[in-house]
Amino acid sequence: MPDVSLSRREAKDLTRRRLLASALRILDTEGEAGLSTGSVCRNAGIAQSTFYVHFRNMHDLLEALAEEAGRRVGPVVREARRRSTAEPHSAERLREAFRVPLEAMCGHPEFFRLSVRTRLDRNSPLGEAARARAAETRARLVEDLVAAGLPAATDRQRRSLEMVADGVTALTESMALGHLDGRYPDLEECVDILVAFFAGTRAQLLTDREPDDA
Repeated sequence: MPDVSLSRREAKDLTRRRLLASALRILDTEGEAGLSTGSVCRNAGIAQSTFYVHFRNMHDLLEALAEEAGRRVGPVVREARRRSTAEPHSAERLREAFRVPLEAMCGHPEFFRLSVRTRLDRNSPLGEAARARAAETRARLVEDLVAAGLPAATDRQRRSLEMVADGVTALTESMALGHLDGRYPDLEECVDILVAFFAGTRAQLLTDREPDDA
């Protein structure tokens, strides 16, 4: 029979992933108040002492959870934007590019709310890590906007793209929070607003030129 036993490294990685999955389940079902090292370990079926083999504390786990979410969702979001750029005349491809991140935010409401809140905390290492991830997200979105044909030849144009990236992110988060709070029950209406915002901004940037470019 083939040897199906896990290596020590594989077993350690599996335990780490079980702890992360456990924390996400607790956030989904009980909210942040239900999180503790004990509850995470009980939910994962792992001895509490094992927690500290993988994470220094709960903040460390939450940071790892956010990084894992970024690795999982980021490529999906960028692929949706890539398809939109490849088919610039497809209204549905454009809608998909905004729908995918919106659905990802709404998929785990408490984790999303926690991420937004900690990003604003200037005194927390968790907040610092969240702001670093936000900066990475902004940079990737700017790259995608350039790939979509928006001008970035000058400093002013580059700043404009960063503003657009921040605006798209902030509006997407606002739409997600409104949907989760029940104010915007139809997610497709949220997508409508995001598409309209982007279309108007894109048209403005394509016609706006530096004085020397005129």
